[in-house]
Amino acid sequence: MSFKVERNDKVGRYAVASRDLEPGETFLEELPIAVGPKSCSPLLCLGCYTYVDGSILCSQCRWPICSSECGLNPLHAEAECKVFSSAKVTFQLQEDPSAPSPQFECITPLRVLLVKESDPERWEREVGPMESHCKERKAEQEWNTEQVNIVDFLLKKCKLNDRFNDELIHFVCGVLETNCFEVKTDNGKPIRGLYPQLAILSHNCVANTTHSVIPQNDYRVYVRTTIKVQAGQELFSSYTYSIAPTLTRRANLRFTKYFDCNCKRCSDPTELGTHMSSLKCTKCDNGLILSTAPLDPEAKWNCNSCEFHLTADQVKRIYKLIESEIEQLESLPMVDYTIEQGEKILRQYRSVLHPKHAFNTSIRHSLVQLYGRANGYTFEDLPDILLERKIELCEQILSVINVIEPGYSRIRGLILYELHVPFMLFTRSRYEYDEMDKAIFCSKMEEVVNILQEAVIILSLEDPNTPEGSIGEMGQTSLEQLKASLEILKS
Repeated sequence: MSFKVERNDKVGRYAVASRDLEPGETFLEELPIAVGPKSCSPLLCLGCYTYVDGSILCSQCRWPICSSECGLNPLHAEAECKVFSSAKVTFQLQEDPSAPSPQFECITPLRVLLVKESDPERWEREVGPMESHCKERKAEQEWNTEQVNIVDFLLKKCKLNDRFNDELIHFVCGVLETNCFEVKTDNGKPIRGLYPQLAILSHNCVANTTHSVIPQNDYRVYVRTTIKVQAGQELFSSYTYSIAPTLTRRANLRFTKYFDCNCKRCSDPTELGTHMSSLKCTKCDNGLILSTAPLDPEAKWNCNSCEFHLTADQVKRIYKLIESEIEQLESLPMVDYTIEQGEKILRQYRSVLHPKHAFNTSIRHSLVQLYGRANGYTFEDLPDILLERKIELCEQILSVINVIEPGYSRIRGLILYELHVPFMLFTRSRYEYDEMDKAIFCSKMEEVVNILQEAVIILSLEDPNTPEGSIGEMGQTSLEQLKASLEILKS
């Protein structure tokens, strides 16, 4: 075992490395207790999780599937299918299959409950000790909704009151809400999975681990380090989106996980020097507006160069306005999300947001995927000035990512890969126009090789069936070709 579980009064159970772990080293493999639809899920196949319209139903239980083959999938056939068939509970088709389906709320909790019967030893060892936060959740409206859609449905409609009870089902609902991880299926659809060992790792807004779930391998999760972790150091994962400002991250964690993050990043008004929360002062030339107490969501925000200040509510309103614009843009299909729209928002809030603000970083992340691919902006179309623009965007993102997701993180690998092509094309263009000599050109191309090599090292850690793993394989081929061309050039 590469880690050991310890306990304290602050976080309960947590994991520490039991030996030195190198960057990219897998230290945990785990099969889920269960996988299934997320809360507020639209209609999807209960075998493969493809979105469906409800026109095809399982021949046994009459619940949505996409094909007769998926009706035989053990994830469905050996779980809820037997329960629904026995109780003769059929699915009630809804008018809009893309809308959240209240009937689907019970699926994942039921699959977890059934493990208590099929594998009681693992349940007692791994699920029983998990935190459910039932006391806090009982005071929320969602508790009453779960009582109707999940607890009453399973006990009364499905006639399981001789096997389970209210308290146990609410416990499972709480365990899922507090501990689940999002999982992408092999067709790219988001579901959720319960991984008790992975859930032991505490949260940190600068995690030192990442994980990959392989749907083709029974949704097994592989957890690995992103940086070197010495024996005795704590292992952290991230429970929230790292490219978000502190106010947003902490509110999300409080709402979904019932704790307040007090990590070094959250505690620092500058977010470890990244300024991902900082605003520009509109009353003086160089001032930045920072929270006076980042761990207090109601604290005042002061300019560091003049007397100007904002209340927390004012900052939240500014954030909400900008977030809504970004969400509207990112909700568009990629073919409708134009480079012009993204660049316009960056210009629009240039005088409001610090250049490295999380919102700017998020938009840049979308833009680097468009430059070189969007209609009219393929690499064949891009003039040198736009190649430089993509290089600039990648470097701006990396200046933030290198701090908040350092080492062998998935996003670092992807941005490094995005960087190497425009860097290479721009360098070749300068050389062809005699703006650099052969020695400088070779030196610059060595930089390209180093960038691509690091990207390949990181992305090759991903499963080849995933988009990231596929890019890693393509990058390896490109790397070999690039190295060979450079050797010929030097000879």
